[in-house]
Amino acid sequence: MFEKPADATVAPQVELVIRRLDCLSILPCVATRFLSILLESQPPLADLADIIESDPALAARIFHLMYQQGLSRPEKTPSIRQALDKLPLNVIRDAVFSVKAYPAFGQDNNRASFRKQLTAHCLAAACCAKDIAGVTSNTDSELAYSAGLLHDIGKLAIDEAMPRSFSGIIEQAKSQCACSCAIEQKHLGLDHTILGRRLAAKWHLPNQITLAIWLHHSDTNAISRSIPEAKIAQIVQLADLTARQCNIGQSGSYDSPDLTDAMLQTLAITPAQLERIRRNLPDKVAEKFRVLGMDLQRPEAAYCDVVHATAAQLSKKHTELSAENRRLQTAISHLDFATDFLLSINSDSEPVDIAENFAVRWQKFYQTGAVCLYLTLPAGSKLFQAVVVDDQSQTKTIILNAPSETPPVPQAVVNAGDYSNWLFEQLEVDFDLDHTKLVPLLSGGKAIGAIAFELRHPADTEELEENLKVSTSAAAAILDTAFARRDQQRFAELLAQLIAATLKDTQLPLATAYSLDALAEMAGGAAHELNNPLSVISGRAQILSESESDPEKKRMLEQIRQNAGELSSIIDDLMVFAKPPQPRPTQTNVRQMLDDAMSLTAQKQKAEQLDIEIDVDDSVEYVLADSAQVASAIANIFSNSLESYSNGKGPIKVTTAPDDSGKFVKLQISDSGCGMDAETLRKATQPFFSAKPAGRKRGMGLAHAQRIIQLNKGTLKIASQPGQGTTVTICLPRK
Repeated sequence: MFEKPADATVAPQVELVIRRLDCLSILPCVATRFLSILLESQPPLADLADIIESDPALAARIFHLMYQQGLSRPEKTPSIRQALDKLPLNVIRDAVFSVKAYPAFGQDNNRASFRKQLTAHCLAAACCAKDIAGVTSNTDSELAYSAGLLHDIGKLAIDEAMPRSFSGIIEQAKSQCACSCAIEQKHLGLDHTILGRRLAAKWHLPNQITLAIWLHHSDTNAISRSIPEAKIAQIVQLADLTARQCNIGQSGSYDSPDLTDAMLQTLAITPAQLERIRRNLPDKVAEKFRVLGMDLQRPEAAYCDVVHATAAQLSKKHTELSAENRRLQTAISHLDFATDFLLSINSDSEPVDIAENFAVRWQKFYQTGAVCLYLTLPAGSKLFQAVVVDDQSQTKTIILNAPSETPPVPQAVVNAGDYSNWLFEQLEVDFDLDHTKLVPLLSGGKAIGAIAFELRHPADTEELEENLKVSTSAAAAILDTAFARRDQQRFAELLAQLIAATLKDTQLPLATAYSLDALAEMAGGAAHELNNPLSVISGRAQILSESESDPEKKRMLEQIRQNAGELSSIIDDLMVFAKPPQPRPTQTNVRQMLDDAMSLTAQKQKAEQLDIEIDVDDSVEYVLADSAQVASAIANIFSNSLESYSNGKGPIKVTTAPDDSGKFVKLQISDSGCGMDAETLRKATQPFFSAKPAGRKRGMGLAHAQRIIQLNKGTLKIASQPGQGTTVTICLPRK
């Protein structure tokens, strides 16, 4: 077939053709085995690994994938099986699907038969190399196996890129009883070891495998003395010759596979050990053949069947993904609707205004007919508020009578005509009840209201309920919050009345105690009513922000979340004031308690040193109090005193002495700051009062301190003059 040696231009052309290969092909029987496993609902990874590490093309593909996924390291490259444990199944599947099937159909049966024999030789060299490495010290047997499996990828590449030239090379090597390398060099200008090295470099195979591919026909004994990494190449060279001596498969070289004593001595392997490896080799290769499906009868027919089944499964998956994509697109549109609605809400809006906003948007977005949104009112109320939007998008607010028997809000989407006759009997707008749906507005399982609307296109009830869940949940959460805000306003008005009554009657302890108890009860009610909807608002705002790509909308959603958190913090402050933990009084060292208060103050003020002078009288060493609570109260007083100075640094003076009765210890905390006028002093211990501008402080410091001191059976009094400073006097029981 070849008439004359190749000229100088042939080698670059051959190398270019070979380097265009992205991967090698797999035999149809191998593809059949692999695809059959992938068709299973949960493909066993161990079976996939058995096939991949038995086929040169798949093994090379996975080594390249390891490099792409960052699993390959110069110091330690994992084995194929270790890498498969770390790679996702879909990545492995996609990599294998990118490998072509070897053209084993049609007239060229001899070519397919030789490819099968060449694969058998690669398997024999791999199994032999692994066993040789097993009896050789300090050698990775798995790496030796992979190197043996891939040592002839240059031949596989020539066969795929230039099949006619490869057939001619094999025929000439056979007729001349020669090594294929010599024939390749003569006609191609280079041989399969060099081409294999080029491919190994392109696919980023491990360095020692690349050396074995390149050097397995060279004097590896001499090379390994200078290049220790070439030891794997020595092992592969010995394995290649041993496999040829055992006549397992066909390598394409027909020279005599002579082994030298030097090869065995360099690797420290005895003839007896090598003989045992030879005896076991046929059975090991036969097992690999079975794994690859090379014992299949009529593999081409089996391949066609599995390709058909794979195509059918992929078609089914495509249909499912298309349906899921449509569902997701629908869900996204509902999410956009909910987001736009949320961003349109004013924090001061009344529930009925929010309901009107939502109903108008609902009619426009879902292209419905008339809409009615009604809101439930507190338990026991017999009237509902409702918003009606007619066909011309005109709105009006009405009052409805609650039904006497039917629950006003269903738990799921229902046909309105079967559920809500009581509603439509009170509406002046006509609804086509055969096409009207009723959807509940639920917030944390609590019914806020419901929305009835004429549906102008057919829809499955379950699908409709799923699609509307985002929109209705957003509306319910906002309405729930609006109701809570309204209740909070009512609580605030009552709190103000009680505090005013308390201040007017400061000389009546029973009246004061009654006011504080009422305050605590209402604070608990306010927290219960507000915390749940605030959590819903914060959570929904965060979810919407994560899915929102518009920066301005994300900023506004983040503001909603932050303000909800701030409101929760305010409620927590109110609860701590109204219902603080019951004190656990013990004999507490006064000096230690004051030092603890200084430490707490330093943390609050973020200051390393404070200008606080403490003078503890020797006669008042202990008080009976909850040390942690009182230290926290005193720290609040210290903070207020520091803030009375323009520089915020003090000084503050603390003195202690027994009171006139001897039953109490009197602590006086004095500053020379800005002081307070009579009106400010009168309100100083009121919750949420602050002389600072609105929004700067919550005004709970002195209120909290007074509450804690009283719970510890003590008293707190404040004396102050503008420009002359403030003195806080605390009396605590000694026993």
